[in-house]
Amino acid sequence: MADSRKTIYLCGPIMGEVQGEAKRWREEAKRLLGDRVRILDPMRRDFKDNEVDSANEIVDFDLQDIRDADIILVNYCKPSIGTAMEVFYASFNLGKFVVAFSPFRFADCNPWMVRFCTKILPSLEDACAYIQKHFLD
Repeated sequence: MADSRKTIYLCGPIMGEVQGEAKRWREEAKRLLGDRVRILDPMRRDFKDNEVDSANEIVDFDLQDIRDADIILVNYCKPSIGTAMEVFYASFNLGKFVVAFSPFRFADCNPWMVRFCTKILPSLEDACAYIQKHFLD
């Protein structure tokens, strides 16, 4: 029997992120969303110390995860080229629903992120509650 759960891709900064932070919020998202969804976490692949040789692989795997996802959950905690490109690809190219959380006031958000995120909320908890309310209940 096929897995009928919604699939969520966890999008957000990895390179240059404070030690453990890229993993911490993703683990918390998994806890908040629970077993009701299938999670695609790009950190499940380990390219540590091999980022340069694996650049094309990293991007191709992430793009495949985005194609496989129903919803994109975005940590918009700082400007990030990779995060912005994933959001644009998911929204503009694929028409995916993109839910972000951010510490920025709306007026301080980049217009491109505002345009291509379906919804930007103030916290991970709010974003997960939004997903639960609109996609899982």
